[in-house]
Amino acid sequence: MRKDLVIIPEDTPGQLARLGEVLGAAGINIEAISAFTGQGRGIVHVLVDRAEDALAALAADGIEVRAARDVVVVPLPDEPGHLGAACRTLADAGVNIEQAYIAAGSKLVLICDDAERAAALLGVVDA
Repeated sequence: MRKDLVIIPEDTPGQLARLGEVLGAAGINIEAISAFTGQGRGIVHVLVDRAEDALAALAADGIEVRAARDVVVVPLPDEPGHLGAACRTLADAGVNIEQAYIAAGSKLVLICDDAERAAALLGVVDA
């Protein structure tokens, strides 16, 4: 299962640069990222190609990963209606979407209360 890494750095200049530099130096590709700030902190969600290696590289540089949550990565055509259809499939089955963001290549990243069931419902083989 793919992982969404959650990092909560201080809201200061250079935090995303540091994250990108550490992962880049380790040869880890960032496939998706969502970052915002509030109340003096940042909240960063990052999807990488090799989660275990990323966890090790970040820890070695003193960057704390607060969570590594299972995600479902769903390829979506870049056309109207596909987001709604995918999310409706999960809603009708009672699967709750806790977070969603778009990755490179028109891929939908979903954090759900039941990632394995979500993957099966959406026909995702490599979740």
